Amino acid sequence: MKLLNEVVLGNQTLKNAIAMAPMTRSRANSEGVVQDLTVLYYTQRVSTGLIITEAINISEQAIGSPYTPGLYNQAQIEAWKKVTQSVHDKGGVIYAQLWHTGRVGHSVDKNGNLPVAPSAIGIQGQQHFTSQGMKDYETPRELTNQEIKQIVKDYGQAAKHAIEAGFDGIELHAAFGYLPNQFLSESANNRTDEYGGSVENRNRFVLEVMQELVNASGSDKVGIKLSPTIYYNNIENNDPESQFKPLIEALNELPLAYIHLMNAMFPLDNYPHYPKNVIETFGRVSNHLVIANAGYTKESGEAELEKGIAKIISFGSPFVSNPDLPERFEQDAELNQPDPATMYGGGEKGYTDYPFLEN
Repeated sequence: MKLLNEVVLGNQTLKNAIAMAPMTRSRANSEGVVQDLTVLYYTQRVSTGLIITEAINISEQAIGSPYTPGLYNQAQIEAWKKVTQSVHDKGGVIYAQLWHTGRVGHSVDKNGNLPVAPSAIGIQGQQHFTSQGMKDYETPRELTNQEIKQIVKDYGQAAKHAIEAGFDGIELHAAFGYLPNQFLSESANNRTDEYGGSVENRNRFVLEVMQELVNASGSDKVGIKLSPTIYYNNIENNDPESQFKPLIEALNELPLAYIHLMNAMFPLDNYPHYPKNVIETFGRVSNHLVIANAGYTKESGEAELEKGIAKIISFGSPFVSNPDLPERFEQDAELNQPDPATMYGGGEKGYTDYPFLEN
């Protein structure tokens, strides 16, 4: 089974071709500091080849949802050190996913400050989870050119903090409608300066951030997550191929560890111009190792690896309820089903209390 074969990622050899995908669990405290339960949560899942953490806020400005962790002060760094040390003690490899939510937030959880974005375009037809319940999205404040340059630096600083905290590498969350994805989308970015207008300009922010992350972390320690055909959070592209293929070609020039591609997670009936096969369409363009994500089972993940484009399959919700997912795949064992009610927030219930296979 290819899923269980070793894979070389950057300068490390992973024990299998299975990755734990990033998943927000909202178990940090109100100061963005992860707790002892988070140490246990990740340590329980060290049998996977690669752990990619839940998204971690790079700054106070980056925060979009309550009880999400950060990497911008010493208390947060020290807390993550406990996670990485415990994972390493058990032979695991762990990357930190770095996050700026942009307009996907609300002022009630940002000290009264409006969310920021490439352009002052709010998300319509959705609501946001806040500490005061579900709320309509606000119109974000458009970032100045100088502020954009500062956010690039904030990513670099967060990367340095991640390395200080003991992470083996970092991943830029440039998918699912968050700030980097907003720059890539015509529906969220109508700027007329160097960060908007042409494909090259809309790609600029992501490429500048990636260069900053490489400078801060070193070669073969940085990955990026992209979702070329996901329209959640009002993200739309007139032509995803003309936007994302040049981006991936430009990323080929950087010494990256991998590119992490998300399949479409929602019906594309209203988007007939969107490519139907993300891994085939965009994975072939990359010179870097490709991780395929979203919607895979053991069988479909194995079939994806057999095609030869993706070298690793990342699994999200199956890892929520199956801390020993690789062992279950190996033994063809039944999977625990996740409880949606305990996915976000709370304590150990639905977090660290899912059963392992009986020995």
